[in-house]
Amino acid sequence: MLCYWVFRAEHVMTEHNKPLIMKIKSIFLLIFTLWVPCLSAVAEKAPRPNIIVIMSDDMGYSDIGCYGSEIDTPNLDALAAAGLRYTQFYNTGRCCPTRASLLTGLYAHQAGIGQMVKDYGRPGYRGTLSKNAVTIAEVLKTAGYSTYMAGKWHITTQLGPDGSKESWPRQRGFDRFYGTIIGAGSFFDPWTLTRGEKAITPDNDEGYQPEQYYYTDAISDNAVRYVNEHKESSKENPFFMYMAYTAAHWPMHALEKDIAKYKGRYDAGYEAIREARYKKMKELGVIKDSKLSKAPQLWKDFPEDLKAWELRCMEVYAAMVDNMDQGIGRLVQALKANGQLDNTLILYFQDNGGCAENRGRKPTAKPAEGVVPMGKDELQTLMVPERSRAGYPVLTGVNVMPGPSETYIAYGRNWANVSNTPFREYKATNHEGGIATPLIAHWPEGIRTKNGLRDQVGHLIDVMATCVDLSGADYPKIYKGYKMPPMEGMSLAGSFNSGETVDRQIMFEHYMKRAIRQGKWKLVSLKRQPWELYDMEEDRSELNNLAKAHPEKAKAMAELWESEAHRTLIYPKPGQKGKGR
Repeated sequence: MLCYWVFRAEHVMTEHNKPLIMKIKSIFLLIFTLWVPCLSAVAEKAPRPNIIVIMSDDMGYSDIGCYGSEIDTPNLDALAAAGLRYTQFYNTGRCCPTRASLLTGLYAHQAGIGQMVKDYGRPGYRGTLSKNAVTIAEVLKTAGYSTYMAGKWHITTQLGPDGSKESWPRQRGFDRFYGTIIGAGSFFDPWTLTRGEKAITPDNDEGYQPEQYYYTDAISDNAVRYVNEHKESSKENPFFMYMAYTAAHWPMHALEKDIAKYKGRYDAGYEAIREARYKKMKELGVIKDSKLSKAPQLWKDFPEDLKAWELRCMEVYAAMVDNMDQGIGRLVQALKANGQLDNTLILYFQDNGGCAENRGRKPTAKPAEGVVPMGKDELQTLMVPERSRAGYPVLTGVNVMPGPSETYIAYGRNWANVSNTPFREYKATNHEGGIATPLIAHWPEGIRTKNGLRDQVGHLIDVMATCVDLSGADYPKIYKGYKMPPMEGMSLAGSFNSGETVDRQIMFEHYMKRAIRQGKWKLVSLKRQPWELYDMEEDRSELNNLAKAHPEKAKAMAELWESEAHRTLIYPKPGQKGKGR
C-alpha cells in the first residue's frame, strides 16, 4: 500500500511540491532496494512445514465428535478447534481408488486403480499404482523431505513377500514403512504385516513388542517413533508422514478397555442416535438445513433377540475410533515435546463413507477343526483367519459378540446409516454417504483462523497440490523416464486463511456408479441407473432430484462427464471394446 501511494503521488505533483515528492521517492527506492534482498533471504530461510496426512478407514461423515458424533475423539476435536474443518471435502468412495488418488494428485483411474487391486487389462484398471504417476513421497524427497509411512498401503497387486515389490511403499518414495500391503484383516494378526520390505508377525517384529498387540496402536506407536527418531537424526530436514489407519474397517476388533467405555451408549437405537447427531451437526455448522435421508430399518423392527449383539457391534466400532483418536493424541504430544507441532501441517480425513457390507453377519459358520497355536514366525496368509495366533477358532455370525481376535464381524447397514448422517447411501457409491468426508487442517504457524469452517469444495487430489505448494517441490513432467500427467487438484493453502470459495469441477466413477460436482450442482447415478441432479446448497442429502426440472443442466453435465471420462481413463472400461463406453 505504501508503494502505491508513493508512486501515485507523481500524478498529483505540482511545481511547489515536486522537489519534496521526488526526494521522498528517492529515499523510498533506496530503502526498497535494500529491503527486498533481505526479505528474500528471510523467505528462503523460513522453515518449510512438516506434513502429516492421517486417513481413517470406512468411517462416515458424522463419526468424530467435531462433526457430530457421540464417540469420544478429544484429540481430533482439539486439532479442529485450533484449526479448520472443511464441510464439502470428498474422497473417491472406496479404499483402493482413494489411496491412489490421494498419493498421486490424480483421479484414481489415471493412477491405474479405477476399481480394486486386480488387473483388468485396461489402462485405468491395472490394480497397481501406475508408473505414469508419482507419489507425494517421491515428489517431496526431491525437495529434501524425509518420508515415512505407517499403516495400510492397498494399491498394488504384488502381495507376496517373495515376489516383486516395485509398487510397495519403499519403492514409491517412502524412506521407512511399517504396515500392511493389503486392505483388510485381523487387528490382532494382520495379513501382509511388513516392516520396510520384510514380512513380519506381531510376535517376531524386533522393532515393536507391546504388552498386547493391536494394529491401530501399532500404527500410532510406529508413527510416534518416526517423529522422535527424525528429531534426533534429521533435525535440519522437514518430514512428510502418511498414517493410514485401518480403523474402523471390519472386522469389529477392539481392546476391551476401550469397548467398556461405550457399554449402554447406543441402547436408544438407530433413530435416537441419528437424530442427536443431526442436531449437533447443525449446531456445529458442518451441515446447514439438509434433511435426514430415509433410514433402512427402524430400531423397533430389529429382532429383539439380536439387539444385544447389534448394540455390541456399534460399541466395538466406537471403541475402534476412540483408540485411533488416542493414538493421534500421542502423536500430537510427541510433536509438542519435540518442538515440532507449530510448524507441522496435520490433515485428517477418511477414505470412504460408512460401510454397509454384511461381512460375518450371516448365521454362524462352523469353525475350523483341529486348530493349534501359530508359531512365532508363522505368517498370517488369510484376510479372514481361521484361527487366532493363540489357536482359537475365529467365529462369525449372529450372536457372536465382536471385539476379540476370535471374531470377524462387520457393524452392518443400519449403523453405517448412522455413521453417514444425514446423507444417502454408503461406501462404494458416489452419493454423499459414500464420498463425503471430514477434513481437519491444523498448522499453528500457517493457519491463523481458529475453530474455522470452510465451505470450499475439495477433493483428495488437492493434497498433492497442497504438499507441492508448501514444500517448494517441483512436480515433475518426467519421473524415472515416465511421462507424468499434470496434477488434477488445487492447493488448499489459499483457503487456510480465507473463507472465499472457488467454483470448480470434480469427477467421480466407481464400478459404473458416476458423479460430477460443478459449483453447487451435482449429477450422480447408481450403477446402470438414470442421472440424478441435485442443488448441493439446498439439498446436500440428495432427496429432491431436479433432473426433470432442469433438463438442460443435467444434459450439459452428463456430456461433460462423458468427455472427462475419456480424458481421465475411466474409458475404456473392463470388458468394453474400443475406447468408448
